[in-house]
Amino acid sequence: MDPRTTPAKADKKVDKFDVGKVKGVGSMSNKDMIVRADKIDLKSLDIELEKRLSRVWSRDKDLNKPKEEWEIDLSKLEIKSVIAHGTYGTVYKGGYDGRDVAVKLLDWGEDGVATTAETAALRTSFRQEVAVWHKLDHPNVTKFIGASMGTSNLKIPPGNSDGRSALPARACCVVVEYLQGTLKSYLFRNRRKKLPYKTVIQLALDLARGLSYLHSQKIVHRDVKTENMLLDSKLTVKIADFGVARVEAQNPSDMTGETGTLGYMAPEVLDGKPYNRRCDVYSFGICLWEIYCCAMPYPDLSFAEVSSAVVQQHLRPEMPRCCPSPLANIMRKCWDANPEKRPEMSEVVMLLEALDTSKGGGMIPEDQKSGCFCFGVARGP
Repeated sequence: MDPRTTPAKADKKVDKFDVGKVKGVGSMSNKDMIVRADKIDLKSLDIELEKRLSRVWSRDKDLNKPKEEWEIDLSKLEIKSVIAHGTYGTVYKGGYDGRDVAVKLLDWGEDGVATTAETAALRTSFRQEVAVWHKLDHPNVTKFIGASMGTSNLKIPPGNSDGRSALPARACCVVVEYLQGTLKSYLFRNRRKKLPYKTVIQLALDLARGLSYLHSQKIVHRDVKTENMLLDSKLTVKIADFGVARVEAQNPSDMTGETGTLGYMAPEVLDGKPYNRRCDVYSFGICLWEIYCCAMPYPDLSFAEVSSAVVQQHLRPEMPRCCPSPLANIMRKCWDANPEKRPEMSEVVMLLEALDTSKGGGMIPEDQKSGCFCFGVARGP
């Protein structure tokens, strides 16, 4: 061996050996440890140590971070089947802690695809819905069970429409009691035979009591329609979907903008004017007509035509001639063009409770031999 090259080779061998020893210190015994102090990059070691400690501290911080009072344990949540698809997500039937639930998944978009503004808006909407819903407790309001800001460990059952087996990490979910169907679908099923007057008033009372409770909590639903009302096995109406609900502002001018569903929206909302809880009263009046008639208001008009006619021509659903006057008067009071003339929902409850249902008064079924003349020209003198 050339003595001139031996030290260099030895140094090279030790350098390589040292690096391996430093990286795998935990796997070596002390007698095998050979380290040249002048070859150790202390700065790099400091950086690496700081990174490791930072990860540990971050993990411990997350573990010790108190959960929101409404946050659920996702390990107990099982998603079973799709109930409905919406603009911002999908509703599934599922199970949580041994009970049937409905799971509303709000999709914030694939990571890296949704813009910051879009994600922020959806996050705000989610927090808003949870903040409103989790404190409510009333027999005519859908029971809130919990929610989660993330669904990274939540699996979607196979066969969903978009073919995904899991949601983006930025999705979130709201879990509520499971109910069989909507008031709208129930009315549609009864569009020919109609409903007994007693059933009409009971459904209307459930909805009125639920809205009266919300208003007593300073909450404006802002999207009152039969599609957002659910029914349990005893035909009890329960208000759902608080996605656009908000705490009522003390100053009405703080609440503006077209929020709701055309056909049910109050004129002041359609016209972009300030509004308050009485916009819900207007929407209730439309729902009351729909419950009585088992029909859709304005079936032959486009959204644009309805919007213009409601504001400018005071368009309202056609009142059936067979509708008892006391009930018709409640409808008219609720959908008055002047919000200040509309009754409070607590007053509507009292008006409905005072109605006599013992003598009937419901819509005439379409399959009766005489046919239904409720919307026809008045007969007789």
